[in-house]
Parts: sequence; C-alpha cells; structure tokens
Amino acid sequence: MRIHSTVLVILHSPREKVWGQLLDLTPAGVTIRGLDLNAFDEWLKHWGSEEESGFATVFYPLHRVERMELDETMGDIPSLEDRFQQRTSLTLEEYLNARGQPTDGGALSE
Repeated sequence: MRIHSTVLVILHSPREKVWGQLLDLTPAGVTIRGLDLNAFDEWLKHWGSEEESGFATVFYPLHRVERMELDETMGDIPSLEDRFQQRTSLTLEEYLNARGQPTDGGALSE
C-alpha cells in the first residue's frame, strides 16, 4: 500500500470498516483520513448540502487492523472512490485538497 492510496480498513475490537485515504503506515498503526463505511452512502446523499460533514483523520493501532485493501473496481462493481467521483466529480485527493484537509498527514507525521 502506498501513502495517498484510497483504502478500506477492517478493524476488530470493536468491528469497524473505514474508507478513506491512507496517510501513514507504520509498525505502530495506520492513519486514515476518511469515514466509517456505514456512513458512506449517507454522506454521498448529503454531499454539497449544509448537512455535509468532513472527514476525520484517525490513527488506528496495528493490533486493531484485521485487514487493509485497496479500494479497487472489481469487474462490474465500481470502487467506492469511483462512486464518490461520480457523485462529486472529484477524486478523493482533489476533494481533501479543496477542503484544506491535509493529505500528507499534517502534524501527524512529525
């Protein structure tokens, strides 16, 4: 996985799925700028409205990471980023940059 890749991270204890941009990957854990996968469709519905919320930057310790996969199109099933781009006309990186949200980890990578 490369930094700035769009990924899906599956966590345990508690079970969570997070979609977003990989900002950092270290032996200690992963830092993601994104949102809970359960909120993805709702977020897309509210995109561009006053109810739209931003993405959170969160560090997850490696012991909680069950799996991390690239967000890729599989056959006829579009990736989440493809769905995001169809709705917003932006890539995830363009969206984060336009909102002034760091895509380089900001102060997190000191």
